[in-house]
Amino acid sequence: MQLGPFAEGSHNQRMPVLRLGLLTLLITMAPNWGKTGWANQNDTRLDSLFSQLQITGSEQKARTIEKFIWKIWRESGDESVDQLMVDGVKAMGGGNYEGALIAFNSIVKGAPNFAEGWNKRATLYWLMGDFEKSVEDINRTLALEPRHFGALSGLAMIRESQERPLDALQAFERALEIYPAMPNAAERIRKLNRQLGEPI
Repeated sequence: MQLGPFAEGSHNQRMPVLRLGLLTLLITMAPNWGKTGWANQNDTRLDSLFSQLQITGSEQKARTIEKFIWKIWRESGDESVDQLMVDGVKAMGGGNYEGALIAFNSIVKGAPNFAEGWNKRATLYWLMGDFEKSVEDINRTLALEPRHFGALSGLAMIRESQERPLDALQAFERALEIYPAMPNAAERIRKLNRQLGEPI
């Protein structure tokens, strides 16, 4: 009689245990597929990416890491939310602010713990000139993802336009702590320090 791969003494005798463990893991995780957790601000890959962003001395490498971070932030883990994000960004880019607002409102209502939904709506409000609503959404973004350098940069730009240089400086400094190679941030900080009469 020929021994099968799961027979005692076979080099594969541990396979049934491994398969059972894998099956248990998949069953445990299956309810979350398409709903949460595979991407967004809670994605475990972000910790490593932010660590790399802190230490890289290469501007080019920092830009590559930044792109990966944005890619993860944009993915909610829910196909319908992700499609609303695509639709909203497309509408916003095309100047259809009403259509973009409908999409982003749907995202923040349906997925209130998805930081990038709030950030995109903050961007839209900024484009529409509604700075107070933009700041409200930036604060929601930062409550969910304190490392969101895009939201911090947006906050800094709003505070600059409101002639609040100290608040702008603080936001840019927070962004630069997270993303030391952030384009233009160091120059903006120098400019704000000059404006405030601080030593550079």
